[in-house]
This record gives sequence, C-alpha cells and structure tokens, in this order.
Amino acid sequence: MHRRRLLYFTSVNRWAANPVLDPLDGLVDHHEHMRQGQPKEVLPVGKLPLEHLRSLLRQSPKHDPRLLIGPQIGEDAAVIDHGDRYLVVATDPVTFATDHIGRYAVHVNANDVAVLGARPLWFFVVMLLPENRTTPELIETIMADVRAACEELDVALGGGHTEITQGLDRPILVGQMLGEVAPDRLVRTTRIAIGDQILLTQGVAIEGTAILAREKSEQLRGRVDANVLDRSARFLIDPGISVVSVALAAADVGEAVHALHDPTEGGLATGLFELVAPGGLGLQVIRERIPVFPETDTLCNALALDPLKLLASGALLIAVAPDRVGPIRAAIEATGTPVKTIGEVRPFSEGITIVTNGKVEPLTPAFCDEITRAFEGG
Repeated sequence: MHRRRLLYFTSVNRWAANPVLDPLDGLVDHHEHMRQGQPKEVLPVGKLPLEHLRSLLRQSPKHDPRLLIGPQIGEDAAVIDHGDRYLVVATDPVTFATDHIGRYAVHVNANDVAVLGARPLWFFVVMLLPENRTTPELIETIMADVRAACEELDVALGGGHTEITQGLDRPILVGQMLGEVAPDRLVRTTRIAIGDQILLTQGVAIEGTAILAREKSEQLRGRVDANVLDRSARFLIDPGISVVSVALAAADVGEAVHALHDPTEGGLATGLFELVAPGGLGLQVIRERIPVFPETDTLCNALALDPLKLLASGALLIAVAPDRVGPIRAAIEATGTPVKTIGEVRPFSEGITIVTNGKVEPLTPAFCDEITRAFEGG
C-alpha cells in the first residue's frame, strides 16, 4: 500500500451532516483540543491528517513562478513549466505490499503522471531493504519487477538509491516518475464543473484485492474458494493496476475531459471526495452503477471490509462535460477498457452523497484504508 495525496479527514462526519461547512476549512480540529493539557497524540496509520498536512503546506518555501502546480490539497503530481513542454513529477511509496513491490512502485507513480495528461518517461526509485533479511535474490527480484514494469510503459529507469536500513521488517520502495505534456494538453481539476458526468473505468478494488489475496492468503484460504483466491492474486496483472493508456486516451479527446483522478488509498469513496471537495463542489453517485469485482466482494465479505474504501489503483475517475460523454466513452472502450457512468457533479450545497436502492446518504472518505484494517487485524 502506498501513502498518497492528501485528504485524510478526522471530522468527516460533521461535514457530511452539515454540508454548508467548507470541507477544507470548516472541520473541527479536535487534535488541537487534545494538545491542550493532555498527552501528545499518536497519529493513525495512513495519510497525514488534514490539519497537519495543511500546516506543513503553509510553511512551503517561496513559490517559483515556473512551478505551475506545487504542493496542494487534491493534486496527484507537480507541474513545472519547461517552455514548450511541461514537466510532470510524481512521487509515491509502496509500504504494505511485498510481493511484486517493484511493479507497484512503477505503476502507481506512472498513474499519477498520466492523470494530468502527461506521458510517463523517467522513473527513479529509492529501495529501503530490511536488515537481517535481505539477500541478493530479494534485491534482484525487486529490480526485475521494476525493469519489467518500466519496459511495459516504455519508461527509462533513471536512477535512485538502495540501502539496507535498520529497523525495517519489510522492503519499502519510494518511486518518482517524471513525464512530459504539451501545455495545451495538461488536464487540470480546475475545469471540473456542476453537471459534469462522473465515469469510472474497470471497477473496484483492483489493487486492494490483489494485495489481500497475496499477503493474506493463509487467512483467506478455507474461507474463500481457491479459484477465487487465485484469480484475485492475478489482479496485479489482469486486469492490472495501470491506468496510463486509458488516461492518455481520454486526455487525447481534448477539453471535454475536465478532470482525471485515480482512486488509491481510501478507495473509491475517498477518490470521489478528492475529486470534487478541493474545488468546493458536491456530487451524487449511484451505488448500483458502481462496478465492484465479484472477487473483491468475496474477499471483503470474508474479512468484513468495505469494497468502496479499499485501495483502488487500476480504476480511473473521469469528469466529463455532459454533452461529450459519448466520445470519451468511445475513446476509452477503444483501449479495451470497460467504463460506466456512476454519477454527476452537483453544487456544494447538495453535499457529497451516494444513492443506494433509492436512499440518499452522505458519502464520506475513509478514515483509514480498509487494507490497513485488514493488516491490523493480523
């Protein structure tokens, strides 16, 4: 699993119950109350809570005018003006998966570059390896995965750093992907508008399902049919966690695509929130339209997890102008990727909601990803 992006809310239920509050500024900072005369808090596993992240961002160095997209709430990558081209830079670690960790590191970083309409070109990786457990075979296996994933995407391995690190019990990879895009092809979430249709490719939750099947196989064996477990373990390859080709195909259609976003940690629920909340918008999605893989449902039922809040790399959210849904769907389906319309962008006053069997309820981001709960459960 990888730590990504930014939206980790500690008071999301208050926002959901009172949608007139600003989702980024009006949340109660209960951590501040804890700091006044009480023991220091210990932060939970997962994304940094919003109030801490925002405090860090306020302390960022002076803004460089060539940095078109810098550290912001809701952005997948940075964008640097290089004249006739924009350089797009993303960085993301992989911290839970151990099997095929090199493949994860390449693809999750490439996805973050592609959702801005840029083609991934150069990959760098920091490999931190556990003491007393690292063998030459382990290192070669990880690097073979990195090389294979780079070849699949036609990406060059630019460099990085490797070390055996004290205190680790498993490998951790920190990847960085660089790509390029023409200035007029950059996809920015600032285009998203009320009435936009929300499309979802593939389904949920590909990455979470693969990790559960690979890392929790002993716990699941006997509770889940062996064929289902084997298919789930192959999700890393089929259908796979890359959204690069489909993101670039959608971006090629032009300005009809108002936003691209790959839901990752916190699953589809958090990804939808990340898509609209930073721009002060609402949305409504229909639960019955959301494609959930049968294998995902089976594993989640066995472990009492919510598939909509499970690590979801491999799916792509697309906000599309309502009169251009047809051409976008055609471009996506031409890549062999299934796509469905699952909802619509609404005014902020209507909140962020999900309709299940006709019943409208608030849709809140995950407090922590369901895969974290699965690992905490042993």
